[in-house]
Amino acid sequence: MTSIREIKEKGYIPQKMTTKLFIAGAFSLSKTLLLNMGDLKKLRKSLPNSERYIRPKREYEIPKFSKDMKINNSNEKYLRPTLYCDHREPKVVALAHKLGAYKKSDREFAEGAFELVKEQMTLEICPLNSVSETLDRGTGTCFHLITAFIALCRAAGIKARYKVFAMNVIKAWYDSVVVADPLVKKWYDSMGYFMLEGEGEAFIDGKWVVAHVGPKAERQAAAGIPITKFGEDSIGRWFFAIPGTIMIMESIPYGFSGTTKLLKIIAPGSMERVNISILKQIEKGRDIINKAGGADSYDRMVRMEEGAKKPDIKIESKSQIVFED
Repeated sequence: MTSIREIKEKGYIPQKMTTKLFIAGAFSLSKTLLLNMGDLKKLRKSLPNSERYIRPKREYEIPKFSKDMKINNSNEKYLRPTLYCDHREPKVVALAHKLGAYKKSDREFAEGAFELVKEQMTLEICPLNSVSETLDRGTGTCFHLITAFIALCRAAGIKARYKVFAMNVIKAWYDSVVVADPLVKKWYDSMGYFMLEGEGEAFIDGKWVVAHVGPKAERQAAAGIPITKFGEDSIGRWFFAIPGTIMIMESIPYGFSGTTKLLKIIAPGSMERVNISILKQIEKGRDIINKAGGADSYDRMVRMEEGAKKPDIKIESKSQIVFED
């Protein structure tokens, strides 16, 4: 049983900003549902003749756990098990050792974990669960995937944590995912942003390095943006963080899974339509990458075009202008 001390120390109680965003999101969703009760009945289920979501096959193998595998038993902050993220679970330990835990350098291991989660796991909107279930399934929301990355790092003795923020999205992501379902679109439009998004961070060579594991290369290609690498932030490329909402967390707090659980209950059809849209986006991006001659060729081309479009900006300090996080 989790003690009160552990709940406080690990951050299971939502931060003030998180609570504020939860309340705003719940109010917005409730308002959206009340104003669209007629549409909700239609959207709750997929139409009989419509296509159905088929979960993609897991792209990697998880080896069998062996008792001689080294386990990180540290109780230090960012190295200990947290909610949904128990790195001591056998499947996590086994996969971490397959990736080279305690054999590779911290950077090499973290980059390998990043590549596995980002490119071999697939975004799927579903309720939160244990990290072992996520690895076994091979799919999950951005927070499932971030948790998988963090758990693998902690299993290898590398400190890892969450960076969470409220955000709005680039137009390509809005057009392909948000617009995929009328209910989700109305909810997003009523707020102007999604409640919470996030990234992982690993402590490498004395500094925190960001790991944007949410989108596969194909999804980024479908959006026409570079394929982010280990150490490259999603903010400014894939998302735009709402000022003042960035939070550092050791653990996902209580209540975090409420939105997806509620969506699954009241509008499972909406969840399915978004997941179908994600797979279509991956297919589109795969074609774009193939036509470009591969992921590396696509990435170089897009980065060159992106650099050519950016003007040189000279910044001069002025006392009357203040920028805040």
